[in-house]
Amino acid sequence: MSQSIAGFDFGTSNCAVGIMQDQQAQLVTLPEHGNYMSSTLFAPQSEMICGWLYQQLEQQGKAERYKQARVNQLSASLRSIKELKLDGYDEHLSFGQQALKEYLIDPADCYYVRSPKSFLGASGIRERQQQQFEDIAAAMMWHIAEQVKQTGQAELEKVVIGRPVNFQGLNSDLSNQQAISILNNAASFAGFKQVEFLFEPMAAGLSYQQQLSEEKRVLVIDIGGGTSDVSMLVMGPDYLATRDHNNLVLGYNGERIGGNDFDIALNFETLMPSLGAKLHLASGQPMPIKPFWDAAAINDFPAQTRFYEKDTRLLLQRLLKEPQLSPLKGLLRLSDERLTYQMSASAEQAKIALSSSEQSVVDLSYLAEQLEVTVEQTAYQQAAERLLNSIAMLSDDVITQAACQPDAIFLTGGSANSPMIKNFLAQRYQTPLVSGDNFGSVTSGLTLWANHIFS
Repeated sequence: MSQSIAGFDFGTSNCAVGIMQDQQAQLVTLPEHGNYMSSTLFAPQSEMICGWLYQQLEQQGKAERYKQARVNQLSASLRSIKELKLDGYDEHLSFGQQALKEYLIDPADCYYVRSPKSFLGASGIRERQQQQFEDIAAAMMWHIAEQVKQTGQAELEKVVIGRPVNFQGLNSDLSNQQAISILNNAASFAGFKQVEFLFEPMAAGLSYQQQLSEEKRVLVIDIGGGTSDVSMLVMGPDYLATRDHNNLVLGYNGERIGGNDFDIALNFETLMPSLGAKLHLASGQPMPIKPFWDAAAINDFPAQTRFYEKDTRLLLQRLLKEPQLSPLKGLLRLSDERLTYQMSASAEQAKIALSSSEQSVVDLSYLAEQLEVTVEQTAYQQAAERLLNSIAMLSDDVITQAACQPDAIFLTGGSANSPMIKNFLAQRYQTPLVSGDNFGSVTSGLTLWANHIFS
């Protein structure tokens, strides 16, 4: 039986939707993406996103609220779509793996966003930028809702969306309000009639507690693509249905540390030196480190903007006049061809390989001819040490808040498969580790909660 109630994981790395079938939470297999859609969007030009979204909504008679909210931008955006069409460009958006394929065809001449959720709580964004983030999130939500409809499900109307405890480390209250406002507006534009939010680590824990036969205090550590959230939850049989869920939370904390940050650390510490990061200038001064960090930090909107600015390019061109700094040509190419996402993907593949191998060879020949870097597992562990300690500090803080030790640690999230992370936590806490469905736990929990509050 098709239904309009769902759990919606609008994740930093992946998006997924769950519905209840035969009293079980089931992930919906999206026709174009499978169970998970990579959190990516491609557009030939950023200016066209607003007009494209309006066109999709208008075809379904849902465009009025969005039209009123974008009255100042809409005509210019629709005009840019017409111009794209006249110039022979495709005027459609792409999502998931297809978005990455489109981006890689010509990275310098397009608009590509990966992990937009990472930017939602960023401080200092202007109103127009906030509207652009709303448009990106709404376009992704609309596309996923359409994918769900193609499977024969009813149109999604009532959804529970997951959220991290903190979207951003600084000014967390303002940051969270901004991010929730963006997601609320996006969900409303996309056509959802009722939206509730649930902390992602709580959602992950809800699916686990279905298996319990007695009460336990569980430390839920959810290491996602962009955030790590830690909660101490009281769990037990039927607690979801019979207890006030606020009373089940003994402590929680969260920070913007996730799988992306492990990729960035590996990239910055082990790959960037091949582009000149640890060289010295003729004056004996060390190489300016900021361009390398900005290039690696793909989840930091201002850093990426700085890296692609003219000033950075001029700095690299000036430095290249010193013959011993010739590896900087690769960094300049990274900037000219807008390849930071591709380099981050190379780092991610190395990280995955190092889960089961002592070393990984990274092909960077797209930056410099025949350039390869061998990354040792020990070097990655050193690069990740600060991040692991930050996750431990979050966990220690939650244990202190709860004033009790956990009976078990429930580890979930896209980065929870890492043997390095598991070993670190097992050695530190000497507590039984339980692994959930690393990607599906949150979606299942959101679905169970949606069924509880909307049915």
